Amino acid sequence: MPSAVRSQRAVKLKKLPRTFYAREAEVLAHDLIGTILVHRVDGEERRGRIVETEAYVGCHDLACHAAKGRTARTEVMFGEAGHAYVYLIYGIHDMLNIVSAEPGVAQAVLVRAAEPLDGWQANLSGPGNLAKAFGITRRHNSADLTGEELFILASRDAKPPRIVRTRRIGVDYAKDWKDAPLRFIDADSAAVSRPKFR
Repeated sequence: MPSAVRSQRAVKLKKLPRTFYAREAEVLAHDLIGTILVHRVDGEERRGRIVETEAYVGCHDLACHAAKGRTARTEVMFGEAGHAYVYLIYGIHDMLNIVSAEPGVAQAVLVRAAEPLDGWQANLSGPGNLAKAFGITRRHNSADLTGEELFILASRDAKPPRIVRTRRIGVDYAKDWKDAPLRFIDADSAAVSRPKFR
């Protein structure tokens, strides 16, 4: 079994503290690669190694939901770092984002893909697939990621992943911001959504 998907249960992994999230989204998006997303649901624990993220860097970023102002939908983005921002897209897919930076700044990181761990068979390539497989829905919007149900563990990779930056996906409406290199991928992971490089 490849080292990236080897079971992590035998090793005591450290839950990421709030200070880890209270940084600029661009920095957080990079540093989330290789960490372990965990959701405890229905008496079981689902785990996946994060391999793809996208940063949304505030109200001036035309691809960020906060660019349209502070609304009921985006309120959680203006709050404390380390909370989930979960929204519905195309009326079908829930999307898991992680609030970052300082309160009032409205930055977040979209978790786009992960590799299932511990023998779990799931398609975690693409943010819609990831949320569905993990059982993450809008019920988890504003969930505290330092809690006990939905959280992230520090990476235990034997060596740092080979991280590549690319343009974000699906934000062609965002004028010059569509070309911002704010997507981060583990270049050696088969779980990264397509296109892998652009």
